[in-house]
Amino acid sequence: MTLQCAILAGGLGTRMLPATETVPKALLPVLGTPFVDWQLDLLASRGVRRVVCCVGHLGNLLVEHVGDGSRHGLEVRWADEGPRRLGTAGALRLAVDLGLLDEAFLVLYGDSYLPIDPGPVEEAWRRSGLPALMTVLRNEDRWDRSNCVYRDGRVVLYDKRRPVERREEMAWIDYGLSVLTRASIIHSVASGAVADLADVQRALSMSGRLAGCEVHQRFYEAGSPAGLRELEEHLRGTAGDDVTDPGCSGDAAGAQARADRT
Repeated sequence: MTLQCAILAGGLGTRMLPATETVPKALLPVLGTPFVDWQLDLLASRGVRRVVCCVGHLGNLLVEHVGDGSRHGLEVRWADEGPRRLGTAGALRLAVDLGLLDEAFLVLYGDSYLPIDPGPVEEAWRRSGLPALMTVLRNEDRWDRSNCVYRDGRVVLYDKRRPVERREEMAWIDYGLSVLTRASIIHSVASGAVADLADVQRALSMSGRLAGCEVHQRFYEAGSPAGLRELEEHLRGTAGDDVTDPGCSGDAAGAQARADRT
């Protein structure tokens, strides 16, 4: 793994109220251990070495708990938006403006637990030749509402609003791990602007610039009471086993080559 990873952990955690009035969502206990420790240990075990945490609500508590990340075998740096609530894409633009993000980087959410290997995700992005990539899972509304049309290594439409005329094609869902370039954030989000990453990714998909990487291991999250229960059941069941999706399926490189010939 060579890409750094940006973690979006600045949200209010409204689905976990009242606990998140005084504790950031990433510090809520999962089997007695703060969720962020599970997440960072998983990233380290998958070869990630450098992390940028984008924080806001009660972010100082996260900084105090994680520090420089060395106890997880990571180098962790911080982009704190304070009380401004810049949104997920606005938080990434702040990290860009602070000089914390590389030319390209992984992105995941601060309540996501994704038991896959990010190495093949990075490889699929590099093969695609596109400025961004989204991992997708064939979901068919099983775990949440599907929001992607995926075809031949491309996310041809990502839209959380699920337009009626495309809904039958939306069998896939955003899995929660993406690759973005610094340039794609600079071109999409003004400094200091409030912006949602979903809108940036929707625009990328509609302009044909969003590669896709299909994974097959279901996702887990700690951002809702039901999600937290399912995550704890999963962690109890694996009991430390290295259960992971081997990576992407689909042919992003082939899709790019075919597109170049048309």
